[in-house]
Amino acid sequence: MTDGFMGPPWQMDWRLSALAYLEALPAEVRDLVYAVRSELITVKDPYFRGIDADEGLPDGIKVRPARCTEPKGRHICYFGHGNGWLKFVFVPRVEDPQIVVEELFWLGTEPAEAPPTEE
Repeated sequence: MTDGFMGPPWQMDWRLSALAYLEALPAEVRDLVYAVRSELITVKDPYFRGIDADEGLPDGIKVRPARCTEPKGRHICYFGHGNGWLKFVFVPRVEDPQIVVEELFWLGTEPAEAPPTEE
């Protein structure tokens, strides 16, 4: 236990339904989710507040508040260029701050296949 507010890396907890959904996703999509997780647990402010909020995020990832009237409430992290999202809330407790993933969703889009060639 430390004195004062702890900093990153943050703990991340998952609702059972979100964790089950994650485990059912294809491996390449799970890798995207793990990249998002890595970004969220290592950043100073998981809500990415500020003017250039998404500046340090990898391409295809954006974090937005679920409701603009609640900037410290639930947030949505869009990933895979909008094909998936992760709803989370950051609980900034002094002794055990953590990110709680409430919902995970993937649109299920597959990469486009090349049309068959005519012989």
